[in-house]
Amino acid sequence: MRWRRLVLRLFLAVATALLTLGLLLGWWDSAAMDTDGTRQASPVFTPERPSLGAAVRDFFGIQPEPERQPIAFTHKVHAENRIDCTSYCHTGAAVGPVAGIPGVKQCLICHRTIATDHPDVEKIATYEERDEDIPWQRVYGYPAPAHVKFQHAPHIRAGVNCSTCHGEVEQMTVAVRAVELNMGFCVDCHRQHKASVECIACHY
Repeated sequence: MRWRRLVLRLFLAVATALLTLGLLLGWWDSAAMDTDGTRQASPVFTPERPSLGAAVRDFFGIQPEPERQPIAFTHKVHAENRIDCTSYCHTGAAVGPVAGIPGVKQCLICHRTIATDHPDVEKIATYEERDEDIPWQRVYGYPAPAHVKFQHAPHIRAGVNCSTCHGEVEQMTVAVRAVELNMGFCVDCHRQHKASVECIACHY
């Protein structure tokens, strides 16, 4: 009898481990699909996740890594040349909710004459020739079900340094997610700065 209990416990431990890994890694993801392979959108608002795995990952704040950027933009080099983040590249941060990401025209203000033979600058020129914008991949962002109405401008007015939420970007080459912007992080920061922690301050 004792060996049976041991086998049962071992089986349950292995099954639990496999189930947990499957949920976190998406092995058990399933959802209604359209004929082209994309997920069917719900006709009404719903907090429902497309799968149990997606719900578990969202609950634990596990976000997929961003895809490779189309251009290996180096923040460090631009920072060393004293190019201010909010004055040149992320111009919306100081005045509105969205920081903005520089497009082809913005990049070519400088790079029509600077480092024109650099492979990445040549890529930007190619995007312009094709009349396409640079398909930058988002590094930070809140999932839609979180209903977060984040605005950059009030944080800048309050003197919150960019590195608080984005890490030491001026030391990075291609930007990476350095801070997990979950509710605990935001609430702690608001309390430290004596800002509102009412739900409506950040959520709609």
